[in-house]
Amino acid sequence: MSSSRFTPRGFPRVPLQNGIGRYICQLKRVTLRFCKSSGSSRGIRDFIETDLVSFAQDHPGTALYLKPRRHKSPSFVAEYLNGEREVISCHNFTAQQMVKWLNLYTTRSGIPLMRYVKMWHTECPSIQGVWSPFTNKDPALNITQFPSEMLSRPVWEEKSATEELVEMINKQKISDENNDDIQKVQAAHV
Repeated sequence: MSSSRFTPRGFPRVPLQNGIGRYICQLKRVTLRFCKSSGSSRGIRDFIETDLVSFAQDHPGTALYLKPRRHKSPSFVAEYLNGEREVISCHNFTAQQMVKWLNLYTTRSGIPLMRYVKMWHTECPSIQGVWSPFTNKDPALNITQFPSEMLSRPVWEEKSATEELVEMINKQKISDENNDDIQKVQAAHV
């Protein structure tokens, strides 16, 4: 099988847990290469005149470079923080197509496109399945009205001395009532 037709396979990856704390745009640099007179570069020139400033303001972490080249086909080069580099031909693109393609490459991580084997992956597989925060929770939580006073209390809260005394008195009352009931039953049988 030829390597040019082979699509790499793998698992979804996130560079350095990006987005867990804060999101960092992985697109480091965009170089717009165009010809000042060629008709095929008209869309990229229109983009530079109308949308380049707003694109730069929306993506302050991305460096934008303009590189005029005489009699060459227009393209842009997207360079990512992980060192990956992609060259996209912009031959006869419109300004709107340029915006769409730049937004697409801005949201990418720079990891090469691949066919996913599974939608999740773990380095330490388990026969128990995928864990979630709701794995061992009571199903009654599905119908709980929030905010809930019971769920708002600290988990490891210790009982106060007063609460323990009230609980002991209630237990003693219950046991006294049970003893009275037992004595009545025994007296009825005698």
